[in-house]
Amino acid sequence: MTDDTDDSATPASGGGRRDFLGMVTAATAVTGAGACLWPFLQSLAPRDSAAAHMPVNVDISHLSPGQQIVVTWQGRPVFITHRTPQALVRMQQADLTRRLRDEHSSDRQQPPYATNWHRSIVPEYGVVVGICTHLGCVPAYRPLPEGTGGDDWPGGYACPCHGSMFDLAGRVFRGAPAPYNLPVPPYSMPTPATIRIGANPDGQDFDFTTILQI
Repeated sequence: MTDDTDDSATPASGGGRRDFLGMVTAATAVTGAGACLWPFLQSLAPRDSAAAHMPVNVDISHLSPGQQIVVTWQGRPVFITHRTPQALVRMQQADLTRRLRDEHSSDRQQPPYATNWHRSIVPEYGVVVGICTHLGCVPAYRPLPEGTGGDDWPGGYACPCHGSMFDLAGRVFRGAPAPYNLPVPPYSMPTPATIRIGANPDGQDFDFTTILQI
């Protein structure tokens, strides 16, 4: 593949390199600040309108294995992840599950129809509210070991504020300040390619306000 990079644009001098690193640092700081500010900004938004409580339909037909999208439901970020077959196998292995605080999802942080090892309606798709149960920051999606501090990382979420870690089912790891798993919202799948957040499956009844903590 041909390298079309213009060498003249590369910061060669000491001053230029410092400027470049400064921009990278600033961008990183803005990203972290955004994650921390989400709960504060959302708390200022009105949530009593009818539109805010309507179900949200999400087309997942183009969501490739390993990818994640983020949508907003009732002013909250919701992570929808297409988990790979390898990730699903890893989520069930004993060396991982013994590191989890609530391996079997015994705490009421999800609907009854998502109280299973994958915490979802179907194993391939994870649906969790992306708000850390410690102090409300937004965890970062970390499907690979890079940036997690260890090659044994199974894939999941890392909170940038105080270090809480969650697996791809939103289950919190032991030793983290977060006391509970990430919440699973009420949702259904009217078609194999559609996730409807805010609407329970037919015959199911789950009130999101009954979870332990968000």
